[in-house]
Amino acid sequence: MTLAIAAAVAMIGCGQKEEPKPAPAPAPVAAPVPPPPPPKPEVTVQLGHVAPLTGPQAHLGKDNENGARMAIDELNAKGLEIGGAKIKFVLVPEDDQADPKQGTIVAQKLVDAKVSGVIGHLNSGTTIPASKIYFDAGIPQISGSATNPKYTQQGFATAFRVMANDVQQGKVLGGFATKQLAGKTVAIIDDRTAYGQGLADEFEKAVVASGGKVVTREFTTDKATDFAAILTKIKSKKPDVLFYGGMDAQGGPMTKQMKSLGLKAKFLTGDGGCTPEYIKLAGAASEGQFCSLPGVPLDQMPGGKAFGDAFNAKYGQIQLYAPYVYDAVMVMVDSMKRANSVESAKFLPEIGKSDYQGVTTKIQFDDKGDLKGGAISLYQVKDGKWEYRETIGGSVVAEVKEAVKEAATAVKDAAVATGDAAKDAMKDAAKEGSKVAAEVSKDAAAAKAAVEKK
Repeated sequence: MTLAIAAAVAMIGCGQKEEPKPAPAPAPVAAPVPPPPPPKPEVTVQLGHVAPLTGPQAHLGKDNENGARMAIDELNAKGLEIGGAKIKFVLVPEDDQADPKQGTIVAQKLVDAKVSGVIGHLNSGTTIPASKIYFDAGIPQISGSATNPKYTQQGFATAFRVMANDVQQGKVLGGFATKQLAGKTVAIIDDRTAYGQGLADEFEKAVVASGGKVVTREFTTDKATDFAAILTKIKSKKPDVLFYGGMDAQGGPMTKQMKSLGLKAKFLTGDGGCTPEYIKLAGAASEGQFCSLPGVPLDQMPGGKAFGDAFNAKYGQIQLYAPYVYDAVMVMVDSMKRANSVESAKFLPEIGKSDYQGVTTKIQFDDKGDLKGGAISLYQVKDGKWEYRETIGGSVVAEVKEAVKEAATAVKDAAVATGDAAKDAMKDAAKEGSKVAAEVSKDAAAAKAAVEKK
């Protein structure tokens, strides 16, 4: 019986089947993920920079190089893209030792390295012979300091500069010597370099044109340190002003030796001596002496204060040309951006079309590659520092001249009319022109007063 019951229970259990479980829902199919876009290629663009990094002008050369390097660092930090590629700029510095022969050697070296452009050289004496090499290779060259007119008068489409040239500077210096310094008689010394002699030539022309007399002209070299013989000869001529065309390495000791010899002429020099180093080398004899510098003082430059603060924090005191060299780099790269290419042949034509607001000024070039509307500023040493005196030329004066010109044109046009209408038009045009000129002159005077107050 027990077995029968067990068998019956087993049969009942076998007859009870489990309900089938529903099949799980299929997992959703993920949308295909597109592959990431290929990374943009990175292109390295080499820009050459040339200046004397050894010798008596090394402090100026390093100042120029630092200006270029500061621009390169800022551009790389922005991560620029040109022509569909990420651009990394690399500065290729070269030392030409302020020597024309060495200048051509390093120029060829940069051509062989296939740089896209060159910033420099510092000295006119090296810039001019090197410019032929760059021209033949089709490589753009922008100098922030070479001022000899010949550089841009050779007809090279590759040559540009971002500061006033020596024709502009020499004219201002000659007028300043004869008028503001009351120099009836003037002695001239130059260092026989393209820069020093070229500036002295322009200065001499301006002195004669202004009614002054050049009583003697002497020569030295850019390596000399003893000027006793030259200065003794000049002392016998009793000039009112002594002008030196050259750099601070000679101008400083020359001024010191003037004082020790009792030569009482006022000392005047160009941008090559308008440096803190000149004051250091001349010592107490520098007090009251004069210099000129293309452009306007740093604190009057559109971006001067910000640039000065950043440069001083990174490299120390600006010596001379660093802001101009910085602008030279920026103008070249701006041309690449507008051409959408880093190839020399493609962005070179854009350089001449530049309309770039730089640190130093609004940069536009004439058909020779010279800066349009270059201003010249004059300085005097007071209490061991260069103190700004005035600016001659540049945009403010140009605005005044343009206002007067427009007023004269309006008067002339009015004169063609007849009767009372003509008289009224003439009066209104003259009044409006005088008003515009007065306002611009007032602005210029206010700017000068503000700087003098500082």
